[in-house]
Amino acid sequence: MAFDVDGARRVVGRILDDKLEAWRDSGGRADDVLDESTGKLVPPKPDERLIWEGLGAVMPLGRPSITKPLGSTVAQEPPTTDYQAVLPVKAPELRPDDMIRVAGSVRPGGPRDPQLLGRRFRVSDKSVGTYSVVRIVRVQVID
Repeated sequence: MAFDVDGARRVVGRILDDKLEAWRDSGGRADDVLDESTGKLVPPKPDERLIWEGLGAVMPLGRPSITKPLGSTVAQEPPTTDYQAVLPVKAPELRPDDMIRVAGSVRPGGPRDPQLLGRRFRVSDKSVGTYSVVRIVRVQVID
C-alpha cells in the first residue's frame, strides 16, 4: 500500500512561492583567469549555465534569539547568515558551490522578503534533507 502524500504536497506547495533559478559553474574555479592588473581571478564569460528554474522558497535558518534578562539587560544572539532553500523533489540535486538566484515571487500581496529578490546564494551543503515532497539545501548569501 502506497502512502498518499497529495495533501502534504498541496500544503507545502503554498510556501513554494519564490521563483528560483539554479546555476552551475561546471569548471568551478579551475577555469578562472588571473587579471594581472588587479591580482584577482576572473571567471570567463559565460561561465555558468542554468540547470533548473521553478518555484521554491529561500528563508533564514533562524532568527535572533532573546535570552532571559539578567536584571534589566537583554542579550541577543546575532542572526545566522545561513539560509535554506526549499525545493520541490523533482528539482535536480544541487552540489556545493552551485548558485541559487531569487528571480521573483508569485506570492499574493508581494514576496515574503522583498530584499531577497535578485539575491544570489551559494549552496554550502549538498542536502540538509530530502522528504517525500521537498528537498532542503543550506545556502549562504553571496551578494
